[in-house]
Amino acid sequence: MDNKIALITGASRGIGAVCAKTLARDGFDIWANYRSNDEYAQKMKNEIEQLGRKCKLLKFDVADAEAVENALSPLLEKEIPFCVVNNAGFRKDALLVWMKEEEWKSVLSVALDGYFNITKTVLPFMLRNRKGRIINITSMSAVLGVPGQANYSAAKAGLIGATKSLAVETAKRNILVNAIAPGFIGTEMLEGLPMEEIIKNIPLGRTGKPEDVAEMAAFLASEKCQYITGQVFQISGGLGA
Repeated sequence: MDNKIALITGASRGIGAVCAKTLARDGFDIWANYRSNDEYAQKMKNEIEQLGRKCKLLKFDVADAEAVENALSPLLEKEIPFCVVNNAGFRKDALLVWMKEEEWKSVLSVALDGYFNITKTVLPFMLRNRKGRIINITSMSAVLGVPGQANYSAAKAGLIGATKSLAVETAKRNILVNAIAPGFIGTEMLEGLPMEEIIKNIPLGRTGKPEDVAEMAAFLASEKCQYITGQVFQISGGLGA
């Protein structure tokens, strides 16, 4: 695991930050992308360095193709990530009948354009190395109908399709591409949701933890994962079973 690098988007907090710390625990140096929260990003960097790993903070908007290119290209000339975790995403909930065009486009742009911009930039280098892991964080909203989340559900469902297509394209170069679909995980993303009612529908009767998602990401990024690609792993407490 010496000198292996994991690039994680949306890494300053929530699932992204826990994924970064978990992969650092397992021996990865981290390239941590975030868009705006310097305080959280620095806290996460400090925790990774306390684990004895390196952490580069990369502040840019994944939906901005030029910003992605400017941030990553100089780094890729010297080092190549073994693993990319496309985690960046956010919600702007509204019933479709009242949803504004900006609410639709901005959510899709971060999840799908962000996936494209990051993966397109790193993938040629992975192909040259003939090894790598790409892990896309989608959502159970892509699998189940969630009222008020047509934009978020569409964006995350698009990631599932992209995962399956890219897995087929890259398999012969030993690049494994998988997705994780978290259910209701205890992060800021749950703010504003009727959790008392939602929990009644979760067979395990509780929300999950970011660590539940991060441990799956750690397995998919590890050498233990050799024959799994194109799959979507639901971390949902039985929701949607």
